[in-house]
Amino acid sequence: MTARPDTTYDFVGIGLGPFNLGLACLTEPIAELDGVFLESKPDFEWHAGMFLDGAHLQTPFLSDLVTLADPTSPYSFLNYLKEKGRLYSFYIRENFYPLRVEYDDYCRWAANRLSSVRFSTTVEQVTYESELYVVRTTGGDVYRARKLVLGTGTQPYHPAAVRGLGGDFIHNSRYVQHRSELVKKESITLVGSGQSAAEIYHDLLSEIDVHGYRLNWVTRSPRFFPLEYTKLTLEMTSPEYIDYFRALPEATRYRLAAQQKGLFKGIDGELINAIFDLLYQKNLGGPVPTRLLTNSSLNSARHDNGSYTLGFRQEEQETDFELTTDGLVLATGYAYTEPAFLAPIRDRLVYDGHGNFDIARNYAIDTTGRGVFLQNAGVHTHSVTSPDLGMGAYRNSSIIAELLGREYYPVEKTIAFQEFAI
Repeated sequence: MTARPDTTYDFVGIGLGPFNLGLACLTEPIAELDGVFLESKPDFEWHAGMFLDGAHLQTPFLSDLVTLADPTSPYSFLNYLKEKGRLYSFYIRENFYPLRVEYDDYCRWAANRLSSVRFSTTVEQVTYESELYVVRTTGGDVYRARKLVLGTGTQPYHPAAVRGLGGDFIHNSRYVQHRSELVKKESITLVGSGQSAAEIYHDLLSEIDVHGYRLNWVTRSPRFFPLEYTKLTLEMTSPEYIDYFRALPEATRYRLAAQQKGLFKGIDGELINAIFDLLYQKNLGGPVPTRLLTNSSLNSARHDNGSYTLGFRQEEQETDFELTTDGLVLATGYAYTEPAFLAPIRDRLVYDGHGNFDIARNYAIDTTGRGVFLQNAGVHTHSVTSPDLGMGAYRNSSIIAELLGREYYPVEKTIAFQEFAI
């Protein structure tokens, strides 16, 4: 579809990850809202490089695009299953956690039913003219809107040590596409922690005796920590905790954000146990050529003649050491980068003392407090609720209330049993 040059939209959504896709689904039936969503990719894509067999979400199916805002929505995961003829199979499976490849297919199913989505549309520049945001694309289309919702998401993070490094090392976001070449190497080193690193290590360990490579897993974390998933901890994904966290001093929020990674970046406990059991099984026939190293940060790297020399520091021992490896996989997570297309309107956006967006309680990041909204990228202001799929519908309900000037989907105020503030 092409833009309608004579149209002033109520809002333009830029980027189509799960959060903006959820917003598209929830705004589709609202006649009073006219919005459009622009996505540079030709189709919906969500972590396709990590579609390993059996890999599943770490949140239940109720954390789909819409259900926690509108359980009657036709864009629910259960309706997707019904249309695909798998609802009874999912019921018999008795597992609340959708497979990752299944969730991606669900999102594609939803995106393809929407009239407001424009794929293969890359935003080049956003300006502010005559009290409207003007969004220009590389294809020459122009979209005018009263408000913006940014959902460009996070990008693969590469540690400073590997920036500019040559060779064929990969980030875990491209693991599946490059796995067949990786397993042919004599040695493989995996750097990072969290669920993605654990899934890759388990996958490579499963076939270590088939391909005969040496396998290292190195993390700077003090241990291979599990995702904390107890119910009172889960209450931190609540409106009350957002209120509490957002009101804390900026320095306190950043300190807590660094300490709370185990609440959303840890490893599924069952997977940790499966890795140990697999190590036990593989070692029955003799030592397996694999090493697991903790407390070790990657400080340097060089590439020579097809191999990497990696310099690490064991932080607790304060000791430097090196590993040489042929294959290198970085499971080093994702980071938010402010899109370059926002440069012309930076004077309309608000920043904190760390140079990041100072995201208001209602998810606005502009000087008016109601014109530009940000999806995700707010751990420093909204804590663990920012990347949590289960809080996506809540955030979108809040944003829709701001777009409309009234509440359309109920926005919960209190759900927790515990009190966070005195």
